[in-house]
Amino acid sequence: MTIELKSAVKTIRGITHIKPTSLVLETGHFNVLLGQTGSGKTSLIKLMAGLDPLASGEVWMDGRDVSKLSTQKRNISLVHQFFVNYPQMTVFDNIASPLRVAGMAKSEIQGRVEEAADILQLRPMLNRRPQELSGGQQQRCALARAIAKESRAVFLDEPLANLDYKLREELREQLPELFAGRGAVVVYATSEPEEALLLGGRTALMDDGVVTQFGPTAEIYRKPESLTAARVFSDPPINAARMSKTGTTATLDTGASWTVSGPTADLPDGAYTLAIRPHHVTPVPAGTDYVKLSGEVLVTELSGSESSAHFELGSEGWVSLAHGVHPYEVGEAHDFYMDASQAFYFSEDGRLVA
Repeated sequence: MTIELKSAVKTIRGITHIKPTSLVLETGHFNVLLGQTGSGKTSLIKLMAGLDPLASGEVWMDGRDVSKLSTQKRNISLVHQFFVNYPQMTVFDNIASPLRVAGMAKSEIQGRVEEAADILQLRPMLNRRPQELSGGQQQRCALARAIAKESRAVFLDEPLANLDYKLREELREQLPELFAGRGAVVVYATSEPEEALLLGGRTALMDDGVVTQFGPTAEIYRKPESLTAARVFSDPPINAARMSKTGTTATLDTGASWTVSGPTADLPDGAYTLAIRPHHVTPVPAGTDYVKLSGEVLVTELSGSESSAHFELGSEGWVSLAHGVHPYEVGEAHDFYMDASQAFYFSEDGRLVA
């Protein structure tokens, strides 16, 4: 089973929400749509699900053009971030609802509902109504409905966004197992890079209605093809600054300089953009080759075992993320150390060059 978009475009009242997009999504792993709010993730899901019409292009499922088919005829399941359950129905009836619409026999419905309920630990709650469940249980009910339906495609649109931290962690670990071996194309939308990494599979990075890069999730994280892709796949935001290269010396606009080697040394002399993730900028050097930076601390945060500091580096706002508790003073200059060996180098038009 595959879903293929062929130059798919979506417009609403003359505004283009999805620009020409060609993409092939397959079974056997999670297909993650990663991007900030407003990047086009939900719009792309609605196109594939048949909820919104195409302005141009095509949507194919399993070798068949379904561009003009209704949502019902595409045999898909959609789970939103909001708990979409029928309040007047029991949990059993909520899970069974698409099976009854399909005219399935009562005995088969019973078996499928019970199997899905067991997978999602809902068996004791089958006679309850959604309002009698916790938020996590309600979302499990929606997921159970998708599993019982045995759809050809399952779209999960930020399904964990409204759950508390503990439930999110628990369900995030379970999701790949829930849909493993079911033969459906699973598409999961999220705005969190960490979630994409935990789910694995393949990721499509989205920005302003465009897929900027698509491939194995870990590979994209390690080697974003553009500065836009690097920004999408970083939380906190990736640090970036203008730099120049002369010979084997790289120099930031702030004056900090260091010696480059390998592919970076082979780049033509000129202007570039350096980008580096916050956890490679620390308040203490972890090696002799770290580049010293200095900037005024603007904001500090302590989260669990990590400290972050937002600081001003020239005209840019940078972030340091480090293990442990560090004594920052807002409004004061502080030294930071950049592991330049972990930096990305982009050309002036935003392409990765080293």
